[in-house]
Amino acid sequence: MHVMFLFTGNFRTRGGETLDYTQALNWIHGIQRFGMNPGLERIEVLLDSLGNPHKRLRFLHIGGSNGKGSAAAFAARIMETAGYRVGLYTSPYLVEFTNRMAINGTDISQERLVEMVERIKPLVEDVAADPALGQPTEFEVVTAMALTYFAEEAPDLVVLEVGLGGRLDATNVVDPLAAVLTTVSLEHTQVLGQTLEEVAREKAGIVKKNGTVITGAAGEALEVIRKRCREKGAKLFCLGQDFGVEKVSSRLEGQVFHYSGLRHTLQDLRLTMLGDYQPGNAALALAALEVLEEKGFTVPEKAVRYGLEHTRWPGRLEIMRRAPLVVLDGAHNLEAFKGLKRSLEATFSYRYMVLVLGLLDDKPIDDILREIAPLAQVLIVTTPNSPRAYDPWLLQDKAAGMVSGPVHVVEDIPGAVNLALSLARAPDLVLIAGSLYLVSDARRLLAGGRTALLQ
Repeated sequence: MHVMFLFTGNFRTRGGETLDYTQALNWIHGIQRFGMNPGLERIEVLLDSLGNPHKRLRFLHIGGSNGKGSAAAFAARIMETAGYRVGLYTSPYLVEFTNRMAINGTDISQERLVEMVERIKPLVEDVAADPALGQPTEFEVVTAMALTYFAEEAPDLVVLEVGLGGRLDATNVVDPLAAVLTTVSLEHTQVLGQTLEEVAREKAGIVKKNGTVITGAAGEALEVIRKRCREKGAKLFCLGQDFGVEKVSSRLEGQVFHYSGLRHTLQDLRLTMLGDYQPGNAALALAALEVLEEKGFTVPEKAVRYGLEHTRWPGRLEIMRRAPLVVLDGAHNLEAFKGLKRSLEATFSYRYMVLVLGLLDDKPIDDILREIAPLAQVLIVTTPNSPRAYDPWLLQDKAAGMVSGPVHVVEDIPGAVNLALSLARAPDLVLIAGSLYLVSDARRLLAGGRTALLQ
């Protein structure tokens, strides 16, 4: 579980001026205005100026379209339970920015983050001043900070989640012990390509020469990954072929499944994380850890069992309240909404659903609505806190006729959540789904209690 630090004091920089946590975050987020700029040249120069910290670390690199955060969380928790110090780098954050880089479940402190900003800021300015390189992106800067932090803390392993794509992602500077590609679906087409083959090619860019790859991809995407592995002389292990899962049960209290692995067979493994897809994500993590065993890591069975059962990943089919049941799910693309629908049908029992939905404008809006809107008796559309938020009034128009009851527009998230709670009764389900910007804000409100919603 992530620990959120509440220290908000001032820290003194080398030049004598003071810098507080909020100012440090404002500087990081201010880089967003320069947008995306794919390529590894800037991150490589930044890391070189920091002493190439990534070359002193061992990595498990995890990419894909859906499930990479959960697979990373499973792997990190199991390895921590086995007695290792494990760094975990993920994005985006759900509660606090410091969630993005943690060691054994404890986030980087606010003070340490400010120190990292102090150190990297002049280096970023130097890179930006070079016309051949240009301004580093926010993700490149944060990745360089995280790799430096981990190198200074010297964990036994860093579980590193890809940000976007793979081939040109800032995390792709590492040469990992193993790489995981969870699933591949059509997403971020404006950056990764217009076809599944093009997206898969970008994702498969994390495959390294003579590496080892574990994947849950299927169909055309799997063939692209196979080709990349052949070209690089990398070993490939596929979910459903080289290792697999058998689902035993799924209830609100958790799930049970059997795992048939590369080296081990384990019966009756338990997850508290919900979702029809989570046993598959867990299997990808387990297969990766079996590969790590061949590289000197020891992972006892009891660590596997305890680690799986005690993994938490906020905002993914997370139950926040009961009677009525209030569930958050950061489904961020069409495949995620399909998985959400399967999970609702397999695990949840309720009378009516009140759905709070907020999406970003780079998503297949019509397809997502066709998948999820007919399940709801009441739909409340709102505006995620992002410049890319899809207009809720347009969303209301598109959803007309898909829902058996009314479709409301409540542009502010507290108002949308409060309306949903007021409409639901004990046997009902309030589902808050879509953009993680929406889920993050809703989670903060719900965790703060009902009074936080009545504002």
